[in-house]
Amino acid sequence: MTTQIKFGTSGWRAVMADEFTFANVRRAVHGIARYVASQNPNGAKVIVGHDPRFLGETFCGMAAEILSAHGVTPLVIDDAVPTPAISYAVIHEHADGAINITASHNPPEYNGIKFSTSDGAPALPEATHAIEAQIVAFDRGKQANSEKTPVNHAKSRSLDPRGMYLARLREIIDLDCIKKAGLRVAFDPLWGAARGYPDALLREAGVEVATVHDYRDVLFGGHAPEPDDHLLEDLRKKMSETKARIGIATDGDADRFGIVDEDGTFFQPNYIIAMLFDYLVESRGWKNGVGKSVATTNFINALAKHYKVELHETPVGFKYIGELIKSDKIAIGGEESAGLSIRHHVPEKDGILAGLLCCEMVARRGKPLGKQLHELFAKVGSFYPQRENFHLTAQVKEQFTEKLKQEPREFYGRKVSEVVRKDGLKLVFEDGSWVCYRLSGTEPVVRVYSEAASEADLQKLSAAAKQWIFE
Repeated sequence: MTTQIKFGTSGWRAVMADEFTFANVRRAVHGIARYVASQNPNGAKVIVGHDPRFLGETFCGMAAEILSAHGVTPLVIDDAVPTPAISYAVIHEHADGAINITASHNPPEYNGIKFSTSDGAPALPEATHAIEAQIVAFDRGKQANSEKTPVNHAKSRSLDPRGMYLARLREIIDLDCIKKAGLRVAFDPLWGAARGYPDALLREAGVEVATVHDYRDVLFGGHAPEPDDHLLEDLRKKMSETKARIGIATDGDADRFGIVDEDGTFFQPNYIIAMLFDYLVESRGWKNGVGKSVATTNFINALAKHYKVELHETPVGFKYIGELIKSDKIAIGGEESAGLSIRHHVPEKDGILAGLLCCEMVARRGKPLGKQLHELFAKVGSFYPQRENFHLTAQVKEQFTEKLKQEPREFYGRKVSEVVRKDGLKLVFEDGSWVCYRLSGTEPVVRVYSEAASEADLQKLSAAAKQWIFE
């Protein structure tokens, strides 16, 4: 049975040697090549890159050969490269898109393909649906032995986007401010594609940086290359050894970030996005708007109201934030899953940028992140968000899917003031607390996001949110 290749919120991902096979990668790339050639039949070019995963170079070579056979010029990046650097290269090189062989923060047994369109943004559903249709068409043509062999082979070219991307970061980040503050930084790329990027940039500017996991490991230390609290102990140790005032981390393809304060406290992405929004208004004077997914903290809503800035709330998926970046409607946009970008930058998640902006924010304000957060709480109120995943049996999933069609006016003693259906079901209560349910499209899991004004109330809300699923 032929595997159906579906591009989700951030591309297609699968377990290697299970569904992510040479044959299926060929099918996916044929679909992309056919799509790109149909969009630009007069000399299209596509960037091809990869993260440090097993066989990344091999899959890149295969993709380049297929693109070439379809008359599409492949611009091949030899070394592992961050996703945001690929995004910037698409714009800089006026490419028709990019194929990125990466499974981002997924465990090491996974690999995947991200496709970016000619604007450097993650492909929107209309593009991915067209690619999926082209894969089906390729399969049919292959079975009927009627697939036409393209006649105009395009010659492959090499591309190194590192210099152009770092040059752009130099324009965005006030490196001199970080140096003058004497800020010591620790960096953890988690063996991923960001090795030699933010740390090299900071060292070049005269900033003291200590790096951990600065070598390729296709197994990422035996766990997912995800910059989350429980995976950053080595970063904390390095911070303690070097007396670093901030720790920054990135995931496997460097589109996500993790930030650790000087006392070892991990700062969840919800807070980082809100704090950087506040900082950009203060330091850049940007008040054109702010973007966030429906599952991201309402801390951002409160700051938008405080600064009289237009708020844009999107479905989950950074491609929707990317559209706002492209049209210059927002100063910053982010998702609670650790993705953000800013005005005049790539319409793609950039974990390297996030870490460097946090360094600049701490350096300029001369205060640790914890103190800055409490000052913001004093300004607009306190917010305690969290996300939980619950696995469902087939029967419970079927029942709960029906339940999500309801619009309750009360939720365990809390009056519902607003029902939001941008993505899943979000119930906003009169006291400002809220809960949001999103069913996974790939596994029997419901993601539950909740937020309250205190940790104690968050615990109560979380218990009620779980009870509503299984009662």
